[in-house]
Amino acid sequence: MKNRVLTIDHEACWGCKTCEVACKQEMKAPDGVKLISVVEEWPRSPEGKLSFRYHVNMCRHCEEPPCAEACPESVISKRPDGIVVMDFDRCVGCKECIDACPYEAISYDMSRGIAQKCNLCHHRVDKGLLPACADNVCLAHCISFSESDTIKA
Repeated sequence: MKNRVLTIDHEACWGCKTCEVACKQEMKAPDGVKLISVVEEWPRSPEGKLSFRYHVNMCRHCEEPPCAEACPESVISKRPDGIVVMDFDRCVGCKECIDACPYEAISYDMSRGIAQKCNLCHHRVDKGLLPACADNVCLAHCISFSESDTIKA
């Protein structure tokens, strides 16, 4: 089985946050929970000139996900197609996965007392559709979804 991967061209992102809106609508995420986020960065050049760029942050669906290893309830697992999923209904809210994620890509839902992460819209992908944030929604076309023989972390 080929691995399903989301690729982000950070250089092409112009910060419109359409991906955030699409994800929030698709996943019905409550206030304070972001499964994908666009972060604005203001780096300075060596000459001191200020510039700006955008960085899209979300679950990387790691080859060996440290969040899954850290979860004492085994609610995070890796599917054969490379998608790392979390069963929100079984989460006990211990936050171990949040601490283990090197990308700070797991949110805590205060209203439900559980952690939440991007499941790569597997409910859509399984029906042959794209994840909500990908190609058809991203105005800059910097988020693409494909199948690959290798997984990138």
